[in-house]
Amino acid sequence: MGEHDVRELDAERLRDFTRRLLADLRALELLLEHGFIEKGVRRIGAEQELFLVDKRWRPAPLAVEMMEQIGDDHYTTELARFNLEFNTDPMTFGGDCLRRMERQMNELLAKGREAADALGIELAMIGILPTLEKSDLSLANMTPKPRYFALNDAMKRLRGSDYEFYIKGLDELIVSHDSVMVEACNTSFQAHYQVGPDEFVELYNLTQALAAPVLAGACNSPLLFGKRLWRETRIALFQQSVDHRAATPHLREQAPRVSFGRHWVDGSVLEIFREDIARFRVLLSAEIDEDPFAMIRANQIPNLKALRLHNGTIYRWTRPCYGILGDKAHLRIENRILPAGPSILDEVANAAFWFGLLAGGSRHYGDIRRELDFDAAQENFMAAARLGMRAQLTWPGRANVSAIDLILEELLPLAREGLKTKEIASEDIDRYLGVIEERVRTKRSGSQWQLDSLAAMKDQGLKAERLAAITAGAVARQKQGDPGHLWPVARLEEAGGWEKHFSRVEQFMTTDLFTVGPEDVIDLVAAVMDWKRIRYVPVEDAHHHLLGLVTHRQLLRLISQPGKGPGATVPVQEVMKRDVQVATPEMSALEAIRLMRQHRVGCLPVVQEEKLVGIVTENDFLGVAGQLLEDELSH
Repeated sequence: MGEHDVRELDAERLRDFTRRLLADLRALELLLEHGFIEKGVRRIGAEQELFLVDKRWRPAPLAVEMMEQIGDDHYTTELARFNLEFNTDPMTFGGDCLRRMERQMNELLAKGREAADALGIELAMIGILPTLEKSDLSLANMTPKPRYFALNDAMKRLRGSDYEFYIKGLDELIVSHDSVMVEACNTSFQAHYQVGPDEFVELYNLTQALAAPVLAGACNSPLLFGKRLWRETRIALFQQSVDHRAATPHLREQAPRVSFGRHWVDGSVLEIFREDIARFRVLLSAEIDEDPFAMIRANQIPNLKALRLHNGTIYRWTRPCYGILGDKAHLRIENRILPAGPSILDEVANAAFWFGLLAGGSRHYGDIRRELDFDAAQENFMAAARLGMRAQLTWPGRANVSAIDLILEELLPLAREGLKTKEIASEDIDRYLGVIEERVRTKRSGSQWQLDSLAAMKDQGLKAERLAAITAGAVARQKQGDPGHLWPVARLEEAGGWEKHFSRVEQFMTTDLFTVGPEDVIDLVAAVMDWKRIRYVPVEDAHHHLLGLVTHRQLLRLISQPGKGPGATVPVQEVMKRDVQVATPEMSALEAIRLMRQHRVGCLPVVQEEKLVGIVTENDFLGVAGQLLEDELSH
């Protein structure tokens, strides 16, 4: 759930915390050596991350108010004011535990929905919220907890520049941002599996190997800022959103804080913690008053607060966790690859699939290190994130196999057998693995539902309206409780009307721009206007700074001047208008209209941090006016 009692680091605190971190690691080594870590007990648990959305299906920054309204310790805050998380209680793995997990998750979600309803908002379970816009990721929307601001400051100091994002799918995203708030675009469903110290290595490595097929069938994050990217875009986005690395003059290897890992684990859980302490600088510190060695001598279990805090700033997709339940220490494997949604039933089914594979896979595959090369496991994982069920995977005994065939023919029977060995209720095995089987057989993941919904609404309404319809449709169907593969596609009318999605310039501006440089010949502008049927061409430099604007009217004036007609070599900078009225992405639509009327202009280039990011024209407003007229006539 995270540690909020943190402080910014200075040199003295850094040295003190590092000493305590090393002491905690040595204490853990002693706990392992002397048998203080619980064994022979299998427990499961989960963390559920949520988006808060308003009645326009946009992010609602009301997490603090929600926490006051809910009043339940199962809930906690996340990085952004528009996110929350709740945690299930630990449950012994066996019998009806999966059913009880689903029941508790539904109860906690119902409690959250009740609080949200009192505040006039909704809760959404989805890997990446389709209606998120870049302007939502300002520090004003960071949850007011010291941990988050300290983390942001530390990451900025390490990186020394803005974060650069590049993700290519069907569409392409190239954007920069100045804080770790992009991390808040992601919400996940994190499953926990308690293991004994002697079996940790085998089950941790097995989790790594299984990550690809488990993810391939569970993707639910295909959209970011309206762009169709990976089937599980969270994977690429999260790695880049907290990446402190910067380019170096030589080919120096640098490990990212979000990673799949670099190799199989060979020794024990200590190997991972040592690797992370050696590679990654301390970002946060906290007040620590325990002496772990004194506690061990007194037969007490230390909290290892420094180790746990540092571990919380290393975002392995498969993360080792140290915890205490009652008066006993234990180890857990945290599966961080799964997205939130589409429904609670889908999420518990995903967890059941993973739990069953861990329970049955060790006997089936033995030491996975002898069966599968680590690089192949990592390549499988990236292929699953990019392509989902369409991924082709390298697998023991099968060479190259489709994710669908691997899941249906080998992994589902293996998971079923694993759950049986743990005496999970047979009706629950059928229920949860049945969801996985039908989802994979029909190729209807949550990501596919979002993409199918978007395609079904092609050319209908505003882009912001289509994305809102997907969000609204997901929230409505989640309340019904059906698994995602049974959902009908979202309909445009679910967004609640176009007028709800016409409030800010960024919701309807054109970002696919045709521009020229100041030294270009004016004939190029005329050709572009003719080819693309546009009346305005912005002029920018090589760094995308707006320098001016050429309008269709200016071209007509130029042609009428002696010596300036066809055949004359006239540079754009001699013709362009330099004093240009501009908008910002956050500007209200009404303010943009007012600005255009006041200055009698037909377009507004949209500028952010002095760089051209879009354009709005009178045609954009005419389209909205046409929609308004159509609505009035229909009534």
